[in-house]
Amino acid sequence: MRIISGTRRGQKLLEFDGYDIRPTTDRVRESMFNLICDFVYDAKVLDLFGGSGALSFEALSRGAKSSVICDNDKRSISLISQNTKQLHFEDLVNINNIDAIQFLKICKKKFDIIFLDPPYNKGFISPIIELIVKNQILHDEGIIVLESDFPDEHGEFEGLEVLKQRRYGRSYVTIYQRGDRL
Repeated sequence: MRIISGTRRGQKLLEFDGYDIRPTTDRVRESMFNLICDFVYDAKVLDLFGGSGALSFEALSRGAKSSVICDNDKRSISLISQNTKQLHFEDLVNINNIDAIQFLKICKKKFDIIFLDPPYNKGFISPIIELIVKNQILHDEGIIVLESDFPDEHGEFEGLEVLKQRRYGRSYVTIYQRGDRL
């Protein structure tokens, strides 16, 4: 895994070795960022299932202002911390070892981009997106970038509109945007 574009372009990320983590491939990540390129510069980012932090680090490399990264796995938190230091993003990243739903229940900040790459087919998508909308965690015109599996939900949610959706093999990338209906 590597940073695809921006100030850290080409830098390799430390990644998980041999256990059940499914990182977003470079190809899907590049396509995802092509879909959201107009939203990234100066954005405040929330990455709810951080894994290695690759989505946040890509956004920061492309000019995002800051990122809050959450994951409930201590191995992920350790890897995110190592990648943050390796990329010299310590001043831009806030790392939280917490469950996504718990974080959303206590979060008082608003974000321009929220990355959701939950474990596939575990029922996380609807409750998390509904909580984001209910607690008004997304700025006006902000976006949610969801990576999901084909059978996972990736439909419509009240207060959000589907801006774009693409399929990459088994993965779907769905971009939701907060509308004026909130």
